[in-house]
Amino acid sequence: IAKCTVRDNIGFGLAMQQRPAAEIARAVERPAALMHIEPYLARYPAALSGGQRQRVAVARALAVEPDVLLMDEPLSNLDTKLRHQVRETIGELQREAGITTLFVTHDQEEALAMSDRIAVMNAGRFEQVGTPAEIYRTPCSAYVADFIGAANIVDATIAGACEAGALATAEIPGGRGAARCPRARPAGAVRLVLRPEDIALAPAGGGDGLAGRIARRQYLGSRTSYAVELAGGLRLSVDRSGEGHDRFAIGDAVALLLDPARCLAIAP
Repeated sequence: IAKCTVRDNIGFGLAMQQRPAAEIARAVERPAALMHIEPYLARYPAALSGGQRQRVAVARALAVEPDVLLMDEPLSNLDTKLRHQVRETIGELQREAGITTLFVTHDQEEALAMSDRIAVMNAGRFEQVGTPAEIYRTPCSAYVADFIGAANIVDATIAGACEAGALATAEIPGGRGAARCPRARPAGAVRLVLRPEDIALAPAGGGDGLAGRIARRQYLGSRTSYAVELAGGLRLSVDRSGEGHDRFAIGDAVALLLDPARCLAIAP
């Protein structure tokens, strides 16, 4: 195997199927081009980087045009820019060839970007199965909410029973706010799921929202990530984008405005 070139490696599955040499040569070209490894076809494994070898492995799997394709973290050794390129390429190939693909990843962005359906596993069991939007917007548990995307998970209480889809007033350290119950909940302890991008910030003194103070800020170009400390000591992560997203400085007094439709009350 060590004496095989990249071209031989990509065509290995086809050779095992005893395809004609001319057919194998043609079949190797397309996955090599998709994975941007045409310049390496005559090289040997020792001359490749880890990321290049990983792209060769993906090309080898694609060359045989399987009915079902299992990919176990195939992009983990690639740099960020190349990971995005290869991710788009795999998605395009799936759509063109209609290959059912089971894609295993710990990268939440990859899961959301590439999947028609996502299965989140916890301790060997399926915690939730659904579309990317369902998993992200209506997680069934704090584990799913925290695993897929960033989330503030806050212990809270609701005074009365809440029907599925209805709003309840939730008490949290430092204030109260309205939250939606995806499922019917009795009065008592709940956990609130608050996505950082679903919390708005305003200067303090307007009378609405939860009173807090900017404890940390990170300017990230298109957005700014804040940590806001409430009066009760609770810290919430808040991401703001758009014009003026970086307007607040550390120490500024602010009001946090929660979107009741996006603030979820789930089982504790």
